[in-house]
Amino acid sequence: MDSMTDRGGGTGGPLTHVRWIAGGTGAGKSTVAAALAERYGVRVYDGDRAEHRWLARCTPDRHPHLHAARDRPPGALWAERSPQEVFAGMASLQGETVGFLAEDLAAAPSDRITVVDYFGILPGHLLPLLHRPDHAVFLVPTAGFRARKLRERYADPARARANWGDQDPEAMLAKRLARDALWDDEVRRQARAHGLDVITVDGHTPAADITRRLAGRFGLEPARR
Repeated sequence: MDSMTDRGGGTGGPLTHVRWIAGGTGAGKSTVAAALAERYGVRVYDGDRAEHRWLARCTPDRHPHLHAARDRPPGALWAERSPQEVFAGMASLQGETVGFLAEDLAAAPSDRITVVDYFGILPGHLLPLLHRPDHAVFLVPTAGFRARKLRERYADPARARANWGDQDPEAMLAKRLARDALWDDEVRRQARAHGLDVITVDGHTPAADITRRLAGRFGLEPARR
């Protein structure tokens, strides 16, 4: 695998003002990040939105998996492959997105704490960017909690069509859940190997409690009004 710098650039050192909320889809990362912004005045970096900008910056030689998705219609890559093949072809799994992420954060203002809300970074790729291990947490949902959340998310036909085009939404959701389970396994494996924390989200702990827990570990103080 190419180095982070080869994949799109590095920061030259850890990002001391950045805190990280990564992990699995449907775990409530965005909900917690928004709550941290509201109560503690942090800046939130939305990695999912940033990915759309990275598509214009990727090249087929340095970012082959990301580039392969650039001009495909919604659902095409999912329809043509098994969950295992979708997982293996993830640009984030191959380290193709971490350089863009590092570049964006290094170029952004550092006058206050920034919380990264992003699914697509693995513990091993994140480690070189960390100032301290407790500045990152991986939220990973249980299978049942994720299934409920994604079914709610894609109950809107327009949203399902935007993601999967004319493909059967039930079949695509089944593939998505299977792919995400493989990602979760990789997150947990790498987190154990690198001594980083995983919080399992099952829906029983209120998001407000998780928000307070992360505020404490991230060293945040309530914003002055």
